[in-house]
Amino acid sequence: MTYPRTFSHIGLSVPDVDEAVEFYREVMGWYVIMEPSEVMEDDSAIGIMCTDVFGKGWEKFRIAHLSTGDRIGVELFEFPQNEDPENNFEYWKTGIFHYCVQDPDIEGLVEKIKAYGGKQRMPIREYYPGEKPYRMVYCEDPFGNLVEIYSHSYELTYSEGAY
Repeated sequence: MTYPRTFSHIGLSVPDVDEAVEFYREVMGWYVIMEPSEVMEDDSAIGIMCTDVFGKGWEKFRIAHLSTGDRIGVELFEFPQNEDPENNFEYWKTGIFHYCVQDPDIEGLVEKIKAYGGKQRMPIREYYPGEKPYRMVYCEDPFGNLVEIYSHSYELTYSEGAY
């Protein structure tokens, strides 16, 4: 029988891991589990694992590990030749295009994101206007990653079963 797996972590590529750690610590309140460190392409256990993933020739990168309030891990990667995508919101292409956090004070979090160099991509909207207080908004962190913010839990938001 298949059982529901728990979510462990997400990896985000950022242009500057130190700035990203500060943003996620100060704005999202996430815990820093492992300060930024360098990983080298070598014969160490982590070096071998990364070569398995990236192939030969990756040389080095910087990484930090954080954790959300509900123990979900966030890996921040800074690669030496990182590039900003021309369009960071190609939602029609397959793959991960956003992550979502929950905060009952959506307005406060949006303002904090903007104060740290991020942006608000849309107005705050209600899922069930006049019926339930569930709200959401899409923002962008200072590094181009899209973050959705929910006022309530995922289960409550979608328990209606349809739009």
